[in-house]
Amino acid sequence: MKKIVFALLLILASVSIAAADTIYLRGGTTIRGNVLGYINGRFAIQLTAPATLPVRTDNRTSTSTQPTYSQTTRTVRQGEVIFLRPREIDRIEIDGRSLDEARYQTETVDVTLGSNWIDSGVDVRRGERVRVDATGTIYAGRTRITPAGLSTTDQYAPLPRVGEGALIGVIGNEYDSPIIELGAGREFVADRDGRLYLTANRSSYTDARGAFNVRIRKEIDLAAMARTGDDNNRNDIYDPFAFPGEGDNNPAPVRSRQTGGGGGAGRDDRRGDRRNNRMLERIIAVQATESRGADSGIDLRAGDQVIITATGNITAGRRVGVVSPNGATPGAASLFGTRPVPTAGVGALIGYILLSTGQSTQPFLVGDQMTLTVPSDGRLFLLVNDDNYGDNSGSFSVRIQYPDNR
Repeated sequence: MKKIVFALLLILASVSIAAADTIYLRGGTTIRGNVLGYINGRFAIQLTAPATLPVRTDNRTSTSTQPTYSQTTRTVRQGEVIFLRPREIDRIEIDGRSLDEARYQTETVDVTLGSNWIDSGVDVRRGERVRVDATGTIYAGRTRITPAGLSTTDQYAPLPRVGEGALIGVIGNEYDSPIIELGAGREFVADRDGRLYLTANRSSYTDARGAFNVRIRKEIDLAAMARTGDDNNRNDIYDPFAFPGEGDNNPAPVRSRQTGGGGGAGRDDRRGDRRNNRMLERIIAVQATESRGADSGIDLRAGDQVIITATGNITAGRRVGVVSPNGATPGAASLFGTRPVPTAGVGALIGYILLSTGQSTQPFLVGDQMTLTVPSDGRLFLLVNDDNYGDNSGSFSVRIQYPDNR
């Protein structure tokens, strides 16, 4: 509450104490007086004109099991000092100048595209109105992406039907928190309490550079400090005006894009946030001409068990000819050149894990079937085992079964 008090004192210092202020209460009552300050969680106001204020009376008796209340009014004389809670006030005007802006919090943050969602530093409460505006550019390879996103979509992105690369957000660190399409600008009402995270709606991030510059402006719900309306149970911990390091506005936990949600301190701790033990399935085509391999669109964790099966045939150059996912039988043709997996046949299906650092694991043989124990957190890529992809043709159809880490 320090920020609103500070703003109030600054304005008070610039006006005469004789000037009457106008206080608009949430119940519709308007009173005139001088705001003297903020004392023990309440505004102290000296009235310059009589006022009739609503009063809630506690009707409990010694035998009551539940509290009961009734609404009455009381008349306050000119010159009397009254004390009002922030939740009772809709807005205050100091000699015609409104303190309404003190009810807004504005933050700016640069949103890059990486392995984790970006912590906006903004905590929101259910019912608070939030405005997000974004500018800037993220470059993915040769593609220029603005916060509005591209005209194309990415089936493996967090929001597959929304433009690729568009700015998106989520409240909280739970796997089932709904993702919010934000784009270049949007206003929304928070449906839950939690920290606001931001990222770009794209599945691949290893080739990304640049950032979106995002401005977040939220209207603070003063009533959130006392949702129950009960003095004995009001939320005194929530202080939307606290300075950094005060109140409950602490650093948020990391939200990993790879898990679709939580992520905490250590790898073992994170495994508990899986939805269940079910396996997901994806089928992709691995083209024989792709030297960097096919992006499976699957982010995995170290220790995950992945089942990969492959069918079909490719032509692995003129010398080798047509091969299955197991590759050519070692022979004279397979002795020439330098392949990613030298011990595997030419044209065999192989794979590697691309790490968030941009480095990759040692390539490994997949063949027509394997159960992979993932060595490191990262994205699964599949390709054929060759050193010259220019004279290849065809593709393998690959079925991947992997844990539901969302």
